Amino acid sequence: MSAVPDKITLSADALARIDREIAKYPAGQQQSAVMSALAIAQDEHGWLSTPVMDAVAEKLAMPAVAVYEVATFYTMYNLAPVGRYKLTVCTNLPCALSGGAHAAEHLGKTLGIGFNETTADGRFTLKEGECMGACGDAPVLLVNNKRMCSFMSDAKLDELVAELRASGDAKAG
Repeated sequence: MSAVPDKITLSADALARIDREIAKYPAGQQQSAVMSALAIAQDEHGWLSTPVMDAVAEKLAMPAVAVYEVATFYTMYNLAPVGRYKLTVCTNLPCALSGGAHAAEHLGKTLGIGFNETTADGRFTLKEGECMGACGDAPVLLVNNKRMCSFMSDAKLDELVAELRASGDAKAG
């Protein structure tokens, strides 16, 4: 793995997107856009290294430690490299009792990894998530923090993994 540079610059596109988020808040309250800015930076870099978080802090004119606090609190932010597909299974009690624990176990066996591990091919990372606000749809999981999948039976989990594998193969070829 290559070393992370000491200083990261966000692209013009990322900075413009962050500016659009900042514009949603009153003047002088740009720090309110920190969660959106971190998501934009993560989309651009794949994960939030310290230099990436420092770039967000600089853009928002806030102390870097305040950005680190947000990034380390929420599980949607990747503080280390993850696979192409991050699968976050809700294991909060209602979901766990409604199949979330089984879904996580099934995915782990299917992929050959445990929580916070990435497959050898770098394609999948399995994460444990907290409440996703969809207890009635349990078990639920998120793909890359953007796509929620509900009522995930073993068969639906297998279909999802096959779909993502095929999607990756198509993009790689």
